[in-house]
Amino acid sequence: MNGKALEMLQKHYGYSAFREGQDAAISSVLAGTDTLCVMPTGGGKSICYQIPALVFEGTTIVISPLISLMKDQVDALLQAGIPAAYINSSLSGREAADRLETARQGGYKLLYIAPERLESYEFMEELKELQIPMVAIDEAHCISQWGHDFRPSYQRIQRMTEALPKKPIVLALTATATPKVREDICRSLQIQEENTVLTGFERENLSFTVVKGQDRLRFLKDYIKKNEKEAGIIYAATRKNVDQLYERLKKEGIQAGRYHAGMSDGDRMSEQEDFLQDRTAVMVATSAFGMGIDKSNIRYVIHFQLPKNMESYYQEAGRAGRDGLDSECIVLYSSQDVQVQRFLIDQSSDRSRMSQELEKLQGMVDYCHTEKCLQQFIVRYFDSTDIPPCGRCGNCTDQRESEDVTKDAQMALSCIIRMGQKKFGKSLAAQVLTGSKNKKILDLGFNQLPTYGIMKERTTKDATEFIEFLISQELIAVEHGTYPTIYVREEGKAVLLGNGTVRRKEALRTREVSQDDPLFEELRAVRKDIAGKEGVPPFVIFGDNALKDMCAKLPETEEEFLQVSGVGEHKLAKYGQPFISAIQSFKKEHPEREAATGTKEVKKPAKKPVANSHLETFALYQENLTIAEIAKKRELSPMTIENHLLQCIQEGREITMQDVIPDDILPQIEAAVNEAGPERLKPIKELLPDEVSYFMIKVYLHAMRTTA
Repeated sequence: MNGKALEMLQKHYGYSAFREGQDAAISSVLAGTDTLCVMPTGGGKSICYQIPALVFEGTTIVISPLISLMKDQVDALLQAGIPAAYINSSLSGREAADRLETARQGGYKLLYIAPERLESYEFMEELKELQIPMVAIDEAHCISQWGHDFRPSYQRIQRMTEALPKKPIVLALTATATPKVREDICRSLQIQEENTVLTGFERENLSFTVVKGQDRLRFLKDYIKKNEKEAGIIYAATRKNVDQLYERLKKEGIQAGRYHAGMSDGDRMSEQEDFLQDRTAVMVATSAFGMGIDKSNIRYVIHFQLPKNMESYYQEAGRAGRDGLDSECIVLYSSQDVQVQRFLIDQSSDRSRMSQELEKLQGMVDYCHTEKCLQQFIVRYFDSTDIPPCGRCGNCTDQRESEDVTKDAQMALSCIIRMGQKKFGKSLAAQVLTGSKNKKILDLGFNQLPTYGIMKERTTKDATEFIEFLISQELIAVEHGTYPTIYVREEGKAVLLGNGTVRRKEALRTREVSQDDPLFEELRAVRKDIAGKEGVPPFVIFGDNALKDMCAKLPETEEEFLQVSGVGEHKLAKYGQPFISAIQSFKKEHPEREAATGTKEVKKPAKKPVANSHLETFALYQENLTIAEIAKKRELSPMTIENHLLQCIQEGREITMQDVIPDDILPQIEAAVNEAGPERLKPIKELLPDEVSYFMIKVYLHAMRTTA
């Protein structure tokens, strides 16, 4: 890792090390490589472009989709002592021109712009006058037609980077990209697919839960009251649902805000500001709220109704716990929500995407019915890989007994087969199972089937939910179209033949998401007072994780305060004294606190940033350690080590092509480059055996360009 990058991290952000994935992404960018970074919400994507922006000369352009997101990001950067600005439709023409002039004079390290700005020829010409070392694309899934939030204006980004006098490094970032979307992003931005940093989709501080078969409103009111000091978002499917839910919560004395596209701009901004400033703890909203909200201390996200797909859900749920503290994500499921989402899909103007959207909706329904680990389900959806059970989601911690429902499963599976595979949907199958006298059933003669009415003791709703459960267990499959139909999978046929059993768990209690701490509440009050004077949201001053660390370390001097996670030199100078004074006063009133925590005995000195990290890698390389051995020894990824070595090569250090590429491999790479051309790595790699790495190819191409 570049030593200056770590120095900037410590100075401005107060951290001594990068998180998983950040080091790989930053090393890749600092080595001059166009990169795609896929990292969960709350994983620290913004650091991946903000730190390189501080290292590079010039102004990094950040393309961001929402005005509120830009404002929050710029506010946070300014509080950290980093010069930044945004240009969007909230500014007058004069204000935008002034900011461009400041950028021309090198006044900003980061300049945020909306993608729609790229549609202006005049604005594009203005950008050509700036020194732009890097273009960062936030929410990069918007560039893909396979993404869940496709934005046509994003497709102008590649044209912009090519039009600049000197091509900038491109860094695309997203939290919600399936393999198909990742491929599309790389193709659109001409990023080599092998230059993808994928950290995984597991959020270790989040617990996921699905609540079914309960009074949703009662559950919600109980949950909010038990967690009244914590910030949370309640998502509802429509504007009408938001308004109704908001009014009901207000009647219960719950100080809630609301947000949806049917409100005036002024009302929306006022409600959003109250939530950001901690004046209201609960926000009831449609999916229009949150994509641009950088509030770090949201402790829970509850979906009062079913989200439309896993991508939307993962992004919305991921707004909880961005500070790394334990938080909850809950879906309150009802089968009628599926019809609401189907209706919303039917209203879409893009009919060509309907089948795709219905398939995504089914994925969300499967999530709500699976009895396997919910984190496993999410990771498998996005990355087709398996992880161990998380041990903390609603399914992993569910102590309820499961019952053998194999006989019921065989009834349902038999009924679907007798009705004719891939001809009818789950609702009609449920009606046959429960003995409905629906005219369509009688006309089709389904009342003559031996499976007609074999679940007549159940309601149609119960039978439909049971079929949904069998779908989530991959015993039944759905064929999507204008009218989705169902059929029995091979695994289902095995159960039907008696070669397998099916078990199902049969209301969940609400719980407190965090424990009271009187010092934490006092520090939160100090933070809120400072934020009010500064005119910024409280979390911009310090996140909840920093306050928790203050409670644990009880710093009384500036040196000790600098050891708190998230405290950099700039924030120490600006805000340190009020917090130190509050801690000192608290300790005088609660002398038992220090004795109980043992803080003085266990406090460890803060780690100092490692300067010239790539040179440490180089030193180990000179000891004849392999890349894998260096990565293990330094606890870094092999990709980071390779980027370190590339950086050393570019600096002229003694790593020759012969040191890296075996003699028998060199002629093969040379032949592949001659055949495929030196412009793109992947076509070269495809012509070579597996043991030839991308790193070897990059080293060869660097040597070729150097000697040309």
